[in-house]
Amino acid sequence: MSAAYPWVEPPWPDKPLPREELEDRVQQLLGTTNMCVLATTKSDGQPIASPIEYWADGLDIYMLPDPGTPKLKAMQREPRVCVAVHGDYHGWHSARGVQLFGRAQILEVGEPGWEHGMRVFRWQEWAKDLGMDTSQPMQRQVLKVVVDKILYTETWLWKLGYSAKQRWLREEA
Repeated sequence: MSAAYPWVEPPWPDKPLPREELEDRVQQLLGTTNMCVLATTKSDGQPIASPIEYWADGLDIYMLPDPGTPKLKAMQREPRVCVAVHGDYHGWHSARGVQLFGRAQILEVGEPGWEHGMRVFRWQEWAKDLGMDTSQPMQRQVLKVVVDKILYTETWLWKLGYSAKQRWLREEA
């Protein structure tokens, strides 16, 4: 038994979090970092998992994919994607991560949602880090991931009487 964290020992609770609390915890995790792994699938079925910077707006995820990359081509062919984000791990008491399953929407320059996506992504900071001109918005595609399903894991939830594994589906809204 863990002396410092006795609640990490079985039996573990299996109670679901209320939906609003789960959404809040997911958004909190998404706001603590801005790196994720974006998983797509090549035409031959081979998975592609790419580390990429993101910014979240609620449960929607925004990214600036590089033009012509295998992951962009894969999303144009097959829009189903998975985004994985995790917190720092310092033992079982701190395990925390989320898998976001959804559809990739490639927003072309000037189309509805593109300006909002550029604001959410904070393109100026990104461009400045790369030594690029920030006087005008970059003219490139924005990737928006519209999430349909979430698998959230947080072992600290055991201490609060909830299951460490939580599930969210958009159609339950």
